[in-house]
Amino acid sequence: MPTLLRIDVSPRGDYSVSKKLADAAVAAWQEKNPGGKVVTRDLSKGGPLPFVDLPWIMGAYTPAEQHSPETAAAIKVSNELVDELLAADEVFIDTPMYNFNIPAALKGYIDHIVRFGRTFNEKYEGLATGKKAFVLVASAGAYGPGTHAEGMNFLSPYLTFILGFIGIKEQTIHFADGASAIQNGQTTLEAFVAEKTPAVIAAFVK
Repeated sequence: MPTLLRIDVSPRGDYSVSKKLADAAVAAWQEKNPGGKVVTRDLSKGGPLPFVDLPWIMGAYTPAEQHSPETAAAIKVSNELVDELLAADEVFIDTPMYNFNIPAALKGYIDHIVRFGRTFNEKYEGLATGKKAFVLVASAGAYGPGTHAEGMNFLSPYLTFILGFIGIKEQTIHFADGASAIQNGQTTLEAFVAEKTPAVIAAFVK
């Protein structure tokens, strides 16, 4: 049975548009894939991931048998995240857009899973092949393809490239835009999510 790796990014919890839409989409995926396994990695819980530092670099670029206690500890989280990613058949990333790009929490995750010898090789060929990725983006404004502010969207080009770089070529990026209407009092969180849910499910569950 397929395994879906769900990566939650928003720190807003029950107030998160992206998480609520992901809940609905993943539930629909489970209905289509009875017995399928969902592994959730919530980047907003458990504290921020450690930054890449010198011991991490030394651990990533030396064989495990040469690791010191310090380098082994530094690379431990990265190894867990890479193993989790490689074990998945599909990846679902639900994220807000921050300042026209991805949040720092997602960039930290990416820094851990883009690994020489694990997810790419010396020829810069991706090793995390045979997977599909779906990225759900919740944004205050409209920045998706064909919108007036599309040129301000640095999130899609980056994620498209970095996922492709590690070998995930089959990708869908879907925007649930216009969430500023919630803050402006033009709609409620529940109504906004209900409006956007059918399109998210249609794009993800095929």
